[in-house]
Amino acid sequence: MPGGIRFFGEVISELRKVTWPTRQETTRLTILVLVVSIAIGIFLGIIDIVFARFFSVVAGT
Repeated sequence: MPGGIRFFGEVISELRKVTWPTRQETTRLTILVLVVSIAIGIFLGIIDIVFARFFSVVAGT
């Protein structure tokens, strides 16, 4: 069990060395991730619609 205690002590020690982002940075990066995700989703949706229509024309349905 002493190994487990030592492990968690090292984890806490390492977490104290972390430079945590500010609330403003976190908010800005979260918004950026959401915007990029939505843009990629819209782009892939458009590509899907184009391919669906193309293959329905090719298949004659």
